[in-house]
Amino acid sequence: MVMMRDLLLQGLQMLLVLGLAPLLLGFTRWVKADLLRRKGPPVIQPYRDLLRLLRKEVVLADNASWLFRSAPYMIFAATWVAASLVPTFAIGLEFSWTGDLIVITALLGSVRFFLALAGMDVGTSFGGIGSSREMLFASLAEPAMIMIVFTLALVAGTTQLSDVANFVFSHASLRVSLALALVALIIVALAENTRIPVDNPATHLELTMVHEAMLLEYSGRHLAVIEFAAALKLLLYISLIAAIFFPWGMAQAGGGPVDYALGVAAYVIKLAIGGFLLVLFETSIAKMRVFRVPEFLGAALMLGLLGTLLLFVSRTF
Repeated sequence: MVMMRDLLLQGLQMLLVLGLAPLLLGFTRWVKADLLRRKGPPVIQPYRDLLRLLRKEVVLADNASWLFRSAPYMIFAATWVAASLVPTFAIGLEFSWTGDLIVITALLGSVRFFLALAGMDVGTSFGGIGSSREMLFASLAEPAMIMIVFTLALVAGTTQLSDVANFVFSHASLRVSLALALVALIIVALAENTRIPVDNPATHLELTMVHEAMLLEYSGRHLAVIEFAAALKLLLYISLIAAIFFPWGMAQAGGGPVDYALGVAAYVIKLAIGGFLLVLFETSIAKMRVFRVPEFLGAALMLGLLGTLLLFVSRTF
């Protein structure tokens, strides 16, 4: 009976991230339009867009290979698994032992790998430009993410997200290394989700696009699956920041229905706050030039490295 309950809770988390991802994307668009004094689309518009794309016919290039057809599903599967491994409303669920920071980093790296290959598969110039820029940014984003993982592992003594969240929850204290890791993770999240100042998700200029340039040849259900994966990725990073640095409100393992309900409510509030802060930052800063992005990500790498070095120095003395 306990096993069945744990499996149901794990399945609930998987369905929760799947259902809230488009809602979070719609919420950010609605808030951004409101801050810009415009009438934006309704919050549920991403659901309508996905349904409309699912009904459309898929148009494929003549030279598209099997990789181009299968990449959207592999991207979506890897992103969904990574998002489901991040603790959302409870700590210590059935598969929490698989929620390792290194595993999540590897899954996100595989998503980037397949997306870049799909962008170059057809052989268009814009797809090649987007893929090359994606790999350029990844060469700095991934080392920065690894340094963040090292910092958290030195603080909590583990890389499992549930244990890290439980440690921060039970040993709440101000640490300079954690603050540096938080800033670095926010920078990486902006770059990985191609948000301002790295990229503008609402742009229509092909020469300035990164993520969108790799999707120009996709249509129909393939495009719907990739767009859904992009929404899941945004939710993943906000959930990751909330689980590591703000774990308060999460239900403990073995809690009752009321505890889990309060955990879900706290998680939704965290998503709303994270989405609002993201939009507030985007509306107060301009998009930087492509050649300035490595400097932006280099700052994240240096912050992660500095956080790790501070922990080594503090333990030495």
